[in-house]
Amino acid sequence: MSQIKAPVFPESVQDGTIVEWHVAEGEQVSRDQLLAEIETDKVVLEVVAPDDGVVTSIIKGVDSTVLSDEPIAQFEAGATAEPKAQLSKDEAEQGTTIDPASVAAPVQPKAQTEADYKDQAPAVRKAAKETGVNPADVQGSGRGGRVTKSDMVNPTLKADNGQVIATAVGQRIEKREPMTRLRKRIAERLLSATQETAMLTTFNEVNMKPLMDLRAKYKDQFEKRHGVKLGFMSLFVKAATEALKRFPAVNASIDGDDIIYHGYYDVGVAVSSDRGLVVPVLRDTDTMGLADIEGGIRDYAIKAREGKLSIDEMTGGTFTITNGGVFGSLLSTPIINPPQTAILGMHAINERPMAVNGQVVILPMMYLALSYDHRLIDGKDAVQFLVTIKELIEDPARLLLDL
Repeated sequence: MSQIKAPVFPESVQDGTIVEWHVAEGEQVSRDQLLAEIETDKVVLEVVAPDDGVVTSIIKGVDSTVLSDEPIAQFEAGATAEPKAQLSKDEAEQGTTIDPASVAAPVQPKAQTEADYKDQAPAVRKAAKETGVNPADVQGSGRGGRVTKSDMVNPTLKADNGQVIATAVGQRIEKREPMTRLRKRIAERLLSATQETAMLTTFNEVNMKPLMDLRAKYKDQFEKRHGVKLGFMSLFVKAATEALKRFPAVNASIDGDDIIYHGYYDVGVAVSSDRGLVVPVLRDTDTMGLADIEGGIRDYAIKAREGKLSIDEMTGGTFTITNGGVFGSLLSTPIINPPQTAILGMHAINERPMAVNGQVVILPMMYLALSYDHRLIDGKDAVQFLVTIKELIEDPARLLLDL
């Protein structure tokens, strides 16, 4: 008999929560079969079977908090699961009788008693008498979980297992559920960024026609040679990397009273997933070609959808690029990803009338936004940084000629 343990977490991760077991006690499994998923503040980690055998018992159930390398189940390698009991011929012909006690009944309000009203506010007691809903069954939204009048009007009932379920009153439906660890961590970091940085955003716009013409001309040859499609993001990553070289403060971070100037360029690319926004990092982008960048972004996007990004792949980063344009965003103010000091926001490409040499020309334009920490980056440097990206995108030859 051996133990199945949680993965060894990095120093930056204190613990995790088991969000799903894919097997039951007594079930036979094969080597490397997915057994459970553990959600941390950053990623969802998979626990797989160490060998062929049987999961004899589950120590940590769903929603349990686990520490690094902590046992979560008992496992017997090489064992075979006991066969399930077979129905007799008569039972098979007559059909299986279902025990009513084994069927989960829908949640029903409990009978109201005087104790249910004693500690409730007058408005809650009145609503309980009018609606017939027992306050003891209602998930309270007030301070300390207290039930309010609005909770009684549109109640969300507690299930027997303590989980919260959706309840309909007339045609009005509400659903309450706890945040995932990843969503809570995202919320904490976003709130921290707005409270602990002197964040400011500067805007510019870029003519995307030269880049679109370049892509249209070479995209087929590029994909045939490198096996990946040529997108706009790789050119923005290269342009941002060149701009970071010229403005080191944008590539720096603040640590207490110290400024850390990074001698490398690790660019994070924001990727949307079912569990929230994640930012995997492309390492040493100054040494990467366009095909390497496109391939890296593609692989990260696939891993994000499948929930298979590792903590190492999302750790670090000296600068971040986010593209709200893929969802149709015209303009936004992206939030800095601490301890970084700046983030570039790309947006949708829209045709707009522009004045060119005294003539009105319809051009595909994109708004760019640079949010930066004013504690470290002066407005002049932020504006010039964004103008540098604009110039490199509008004349891609500058990237090749180092101009």
